[in-house]
Amino acid sequence: MMKKLLFTCTVLFLIFSFCNISFAKKTLKMGVVAPPSHPEVLAGQAFADYVKEKTNGEIQIDVFPMGTLGGERSMAEQVQGGTLDMMHCTTAVLANFIPEVALFDLPFLWPSREVAYKVMADPEFFKMFADAFPQKGLVALGYGENEFRDLTNTKKEVRLPEDVKGMKIRVIESPVYLETWKTLGASPVPMPFPEVYNALQQGVIDAQENPLMTSVMMKFTEVCPFATKLDYSLQETFQMINIDLWESLTPEQQQIFRDAAALSIKVNREGSATVMTGIIDKLKADGKVKVTYLTEEERAAWNQAVQPVYAMFEKKVGKIPNKPEYGRYAGMTYLQMMKEKIKQYQ
Repeated sequence: MMKKLLFTCTVLFLIFSFCNISFAKKTLKMGVVAPPSHPEVLAGQAFADYVKEKTNGEIQIDVFPMGTLGGERSMAEQVQGGTLDMMHCTTAVLANFIPEVALFDLPFLWPSREVAYKVMADPEFFKMFADAFPQKGLVALGYGENEFRDLTNTKKEVRLPEDVKGMKIRVIESPVYLETWKTLGASPVPMPFPEVYNALQQGVIDAQENPLMTSVMMKFTEVCPFATKLDYSLQETFQMINIDLWESLTPEQQQIFRDAAALSIKVNREGSATVMTGIIDKLKADGKVKVTYLTEEERAAWNQAVQPVYAMFEKKVGKIPNKPEYGRYAGMTYLQMMKEKIKQYQ
């Protein structure tokens, strides 16, 4: 009788053990709008691979590139609602939900890539933005990147702000980008990404602003003989996850996700640097596109021309909450804090 009872208990233990293992396993979805070969997508896969390895296969993340799961705004709403687990969302789109991140897109904000990376790596800086996510049903894990944004056009070489006056330029449907190009005297045209090539080819628009890497990948340079390495806005994304899903993870799993996010941005940035070098070399070799680089004086002229955009968005975004955890930055405007951080790391 005792042996039979022991056998029964053992069988039940094994059954429940296997059940627990099956319930513990999770398959998550991560959405990205970039094309499959883009460094941001490769970074997302690095994130997924790291999580799978460190959780011993308990958590698998499937990465869906090229907007397979919807446009950025749609995916952001899906993550909020819990029908999508994770995504990389550009600050331009995310600003519709979390206004504070609009400041990342301000034109000519970052004096250099190196300074930008140091500021964003500052834990205090990250916290002041990440704290705005939970009230929207989201948790920010880290950054992604879609490179500095440049300008390609069908008309002429562009070196100074006056060169774009009256030019019809396709832009992301974001308040910062729309106001930037209006302030510069251009005619910004919001347009779905898939329509840009035909619009350039047919003369519906004269130009489009995107990282040069994206412009080459999407073949915009086939119909734009002029490119300006404007580097006017560092297109950052936030790696974010649904808050309920995040809170369902163990503390150990949460740390794995944070570590994966740190690895992901490293892969993203290194991949972007490699791809950009190859793209510039290819454009020079082909000789079909004139690539213009700004002098320091020319860049200063652009910076001066867009200052009204800073004043507008400093007021619109407002101040950091007046809480003790924000130290001396409490009550300061978000833009003032960003400028101080930039100065600190220059």
